Amino acid sequence: MSKKLSDLLFMDLYVRLDAPAQPRYRTPQREKHNVWIQPLPSDYAEDVERLAAKFRMEADHPEVAFTYDDMRFRLAHQAMANGEVWAVLRRINPVVPKLEVLGYAPHIASYMLNLGRRDGLIIFSGATGHGKTTSCFSLLQEYLHSYGGVGITVEDPVEYILEGPCGDKGYCYQIQVANGEDWATSLKRTLRWTPRYLLVGEVRTPASAEQILRAATTGHLVLTTIHAGSIEDSLMGLLQLASQNLGGAAKNILAQALTAGFHQVLTPQGPQVRYIFTEEDNNGDPVRALIREDHIGMINTYIERQIARMAQRANAQGANVPQSLKDKR
Repeated sequence: MSKKLSDLLFMDLYVRLDAPAQPRYRTPQREKHNVWIQPLPSDYAEDVERLAAKFRMEADHPEVAFTYDDMRFRLAHQAMANGEVWAVLRRINPVVPKLEVLGYAPHIASYMLNLGRRDGLIIFSGATGHGKTTSCFSLLQEYLHSYGGVGITVEDPVEYILEGPCGDKGYCYQIQVANGEDWATSLKRTLRWTPRYLLVGEVRTPASAEQILRAATTGHLVLTTIHAGSIEDSLMGLLQLASQNLGGAAKNILAQALTAGFHQVLTPQGPQVRYIFTEEDNNGDPVRALIREDHIGMINTYIERQIARMAQRANAQGANVPQSLKDKR
């Protein structure tokens, strides 16, 4: 009997498009000895072929958002070295998860929520598939519900759907970067909408890095992601891109812009997070000073101190997530 993909628990699906081949899939489980990649049972073959046929008719770009049977995917396809054409479909949760269900420790979740009152840059780093975009969207949703204002996302492709009213005072607009269009052009246009919050799917080019930093220093709170192995690597990567357009000024602008940096690894117990927060309105903040002095590699000392200090404070006082995180909306 044929089965539907919507009934299968999977995170990634690998499908050949130019000829029949055994599809494979990856489960969301992250146990140490879990087999992530495995052949798709033959019961799903008919549904996979229907999915592939729909994709062949509709897809017009190597990276697109794709919907099939009420499932939403971020899809990428390309030809392999041997000439075969494959696609990988990353399944996207249709609902933006609330912050309290992502598994952050309560004192970290509380601090993350309070950052919505500030301006500047919040950057999430980590490997592919470790929840960077999900965390960004969850925070944006919480900020719009809690504090109101206009939020704009700039993505390629649009992943989570957050378009429309968010609570009583917030509203989100979502922009998909047009095929071949420069990210920086879209970012410039969004600033004319006077957004309170700006979510940029990923830092990709020197021009977009420049626009992100400029937005983060002109009264907006910008959330973005970058592929990096640590907070320090993410800051150095962003600085390297921005310096191509801004030269030596990039260090000062990044130092002024940075509000928080996170690096996360998803585990069966939840996200394993390292973080750094800067002090609001304090240009003498030691993290800002290290960025200006080109000593980003030394920030690790302050990361360790801050994590230890916040953990001690949480243990001593008992950290509770604010009620706004628990309210049912």
